[in-house]
Amino acid sequence: MIKLKIPYKDPDLHLKAGDLVELTGTIYCGRDMVLPHVVEYAEKGTLQDYGVNLEGAVIFHTAVSCAGIAPTTSSKPEIEGSIVPLSRHGAKFHLGKGLISQETIEAMKREGSYFLITPPVAALLTAQMSECRCVIHPEFGMEGFYAIEVKDFPAIVAVADGETIFAK
Repeated sequence: MIKLKIPYKDPDLHLKAGDLVELTGTIYCGRDMVLPHVVEYAEKGTLQDYGVNLEGAVIFHTAVSCAGIAPTTSSKPEIEGSIVPLSRHGAKFHLGKGLISQETIEAMKREGSYFLITPPVAALLTAQMSECRCVIHPEFGMEGFYAIEVKDFPAIVAVADGETIFAK
């Protein structure tokens, strides 16, 4: 198990598809409704107005509710469309579920970012969360952009250096 402190600052990270990791630190959470807004703010350079710094960050493709957290499908156009621009603006990891396109995989390789998937157990993931706050668009409710604090949050590297565990 590879333990990673988030935000991740070591430029020499070399994960391989299939590696098991545990994340500790702040993870940003958002899905279909909010991620296009986050990309827009990153492009405008205004994320810092919300206290968001993407350098070495994790973007978890999930809503946050009193029922907990669990990944949503990362290949939805609004979500997958956020992966490369947010990587370009410093996000190191994208956490979700399902397949992403070969085009996104190749672009992530160029940007040096990773796609992680979680074990499909919402209760396990929620148990690793200690704090939660909405940082962008609280009016979207559970679809807003959240920052959560986690400890030993499990994930699997699904895409690294142009390779994927989903390849046939």
